[in-house]
Amino acid sequence: MKKSLKWTGITILVVGLGIQLRQPDRTNPSVDESKTIYASMKVPPEVKAVFERSCNDCHSHQTRWPWYSYIAPASWLVADDVKQGRQKLNLSTWADYRKNRKVNRLEEIGDQIKNKEMPLPKYLLLHPSAQLSASDLELITQWAEKEHDRLAEPDSTEGEKK
Repeated sequence: MKKSLKWTGITILVVGLGIQLRQPDRTNPSVDESKTIYASMKVPPEVKAVFERSCNDCHSHQTRWPWYSYIAPASWLVADDVKQGRQKLNLSTWADYRKNRKVNRLEEIGDQIKNKEMPLPKYLLLHPSAQLSASDLELITQWAEKEHDRLAEPDSTEGEKK
């Protein structure tokens, strides 16, 4: 019995060390400040503060990689969440989005915040400071709706071009 426990322990240790060899990409591409949402949209300081506290880790190129993001298998999960988050919404490359994508993303921001789908519950387990208060929810949804409506308005110069 003791011998099988010993070999089980050794096997777990070897596998645990072995999986550390496969490390995911944890890069933060450089940020061109002129392309961020803050440079290309009207983002009040209080909205920016909420984004920086609750959204940047997964939705920007300014991810803070915590210690556990260097230990497999948690490293794989964290890196995948960041990759998916950046693909869906990237506050660092906002200016690269077409107008209709910006309009759609603003609607999604409002909806997901209102429905408490973001930040993800699993993120909040280890980042309780990212929790959105009722005033944060109201602030972000109102801002997103206002900016959505502003961007969704037809361009007044379109009629002149015809």
